[in-house]
Amino acid sequence: MTAFDAAAEFDRQVRTLLDRGHPEAAGLTAAEFGALLAPLRETVTERGGAAVAVAPEEGRVPFVLVVTREVVPVERAVALTTLAGRTKPGVVDRHFADGDLIRFTPTKEVELPDAHAYVLFDVERGEEFCGAVPEDAMAAIADRGRTPLTIEEGIALVTQYPAALAKNKCFSLGGSRCGDRRVPAIWISQNAPKLGWCWAGNPHSWLGMASAAGRAAAGT
Repeated sequence: MTAFDAAAEFDRQVRTLLDRGHPEAAGLTAAEFGALLAPLRETVTERGGAAVAVAPEEGRVPFVLVVTREVVPVERAVALTTLAGRTKPGVVDRHFADGDLIRFTPTKEVELPDAHAYVLFDVERGEEFCGAVPEDAMAAIADRGRTPLTIEEGIALVTQYPAALAKNKCFSLGGSRCGDRRVPAIWISQNAPKLGWCWAGNPHSWLGMASAAGRAAAGT
């Protein structure tokens, strides 16, 4: 069995972002965008243990590069996602009112290590929570010492691993909230990813809760 090469995976994720048009969406050149991410390579390669030692699976991946809305607006980032084997771009659900997305920010329990770009480690889409009440799923994740994903982190997961978003295995993003009962989520609609929201007390058989073991900035 071939050992997982974290450095090669880092380089692949950078290429994916470049190829999908993230520099243009950020208003940066490819070189400028690459320079933003380059310091994270050492963070990935020096991080020991299972977080980067296990090859990606459909529902669990060792790490994901996250570019925040400070660099690429959420609406633009969603439009740069697709499903595995598809070309239709992702969309934002119409139930987000104008200006609504900006209100969904990281919860007080979620501390982002950098305002622009960082690494998310040991990411699971959380299909075990399909059919669970989102509030209960978030409590279970907290009990395990893990963290729910933010909107940007969910988009990053689908960007790098489109197969992670699968029929009846979509996921909520409990790390971003806006002070009410809505919990953002990513699911499949008309052969494309869709960023929407569901109520915190309503279970859905096709919607789990994505989580990660932690986050790290460059140099940490």
